[in-house]
Amino acid sequence: EHDVQEQFDVLIMDCLDPNDDHSFAEVLYTDDGYVTSLYDALTDDGILVVQVGEASEVDSAADENGSFENRSTMIKMLDAIGFKSIHIYEESHCQFGAPWTTLIAFKDVETRKRWYRSPATVELDLSRRILPTKDGKTSLRYFDGATMKSYQMPSRAFEDNYCRQQDKPEECAEKVRFGNGEEVNASVSSAYSPVVERHFA
Repeated sequence: EHDVQEQFDVLIMDCLDPNDDHSFAEVLYTDDGYVTSLYDALTDDGILVVQVGEASEVDSAADENGSFENRSTMIKMLDAIGFKSIHIYEESHCQFGAPWTTLIAFKDVETRKRWYRSPATVELDLSRRILPTKDGKTSLRYFDGATMKSYQMPSRAFEDNYCRQQDKPEECAEKVRFGNGEEVNASVSSAYSPVVERHFA
């Protein structure tokens, strides 16, 4: 008989960077047992949040071939384990000298609909859930509806990086990325596709 493990709605992992030269970093981002335990520790509609290091640049090598191989490995493992939707966004207010990135993985497709809420809906939700300051202003310095909208659109650098994989995803075909606006039926290769997010979401 197995012990019943407590499950969580949200898990946040913010420890070492995926490219840190440390054996523990490799475990955090590439160990099958550990990554699977994150999935199992979430409720059926749970959300995983992971700090995944410095943002890609337009001319960066594919993560799988560069210094962020561990980031690439983790994304593929999360997809294989069963997460239905995976997103990466950039944040420039981290004071690290470069934009930093965060990965969001949704265990349930329905839950990820909240990721695509409109700026107005986000503002309304914030006003309902967060107490204002004494002068009536928001207590948040770096987040509002417009910021959330920017998170929904991955950077061109991440799209280019994604399409530099050795096994190029089908949606990376030029007719899909740089087409004339006609509908293209491209099968999405995985739960993570910045191409689809930038062009079709």
